[in-house]
Amino acid sequence: MAGRRRWSTDEILDAAAELLRTSDADSFSVRKLAAALGTDSSSLYRHFRSKTELLRAVADRILLAAMDDHRPEGDWKERVTALALRVREAFGRQPQLAAVWGRYASSGTGSRLVMEEVLRALRESGLPDEEIPARYHRLVVLISALIASEAGVSTVTPAEFEQGMELFRVAVLGADPERFPALAHFARDVRPLGADRRAAFEEILATHLTGIEVAVRARPA
Repeated sequence: MAGRRRWSTDEILDAAAELLRTSDADSFSVRKLAAALGTDSSSLYRHFRSKTELLRAVADRILLAAMDDHRPEGDWKERVTALALRVREAFGRQPQLAAVWGRYASSGTGSRLVMEEVLRALRESGLPDEEIPARYHRLVVLISALIASEAGVSTVTPAEFEQGMELFRVAVLGADPERFPALAHFARDVRPLGADRRAAFEEILATHLTGIEVAVRARPA
C-alpha cells in the first residue's frame, strides 16, 4: 500500500494561504490545513512547530512577493512611501492575510527585506542612528495598522457593505442636532471608513514622514 504523499514546505504554505482566503487567523488551524491536504497534523508539524510559526511564514511570503524586483528610487520619503504602497497592494490581493501580518509579524526573508529598506531610508533622512530604531518601530506599526484596517473593510460581503452604509447614513444624517451639533453640521460631508482608503493611507503616511522631516530639521546644527 502506497504511503501518504509528502508535502513540501512551499506546497503547505500555498495551501495555508488558500485556506486563509476564506477564513481568518482565529478560525484557521493546523488540523483544518491537514484535512485540506489529505494528511495528518503531525506531518505538518515536521515543517512548522506551531500554528503561529506557520502563520508567520505565510505572511512573510506576502512581504517577499511585495519586495520582488523592488528597486528603491527617489529621496527617503519617496522610498518609504513606495515600499508601503507595495506592501499595501500585496496584502490587498490577499486581505485575510493582512491581519495575520499585523498580529504575528514575521521573521523570514520578506520581513528582513522590508526592515532593511525602511532602515536604510531612515538613515538617509538625517536622523541620528540612536533615534532610528524607535522611529522605525512607530512607522511600521502605523503602516501595518493601516493595511490591516483597510483589509478588514475589503473582506466584507457586498450585502454587509450595503447594510453598513445604510446604518452609517441613519447614524449620521439622523443625528439629533441638539445632542450632536458638530455631527449634524458636517453630516453631509462626513465619509464612511470604507471611502477613499488609498488617499487616506497616503495622507496619513505623508503626515508621519513629514513629522520625521521636521524633527530632523529642528536638530541643532
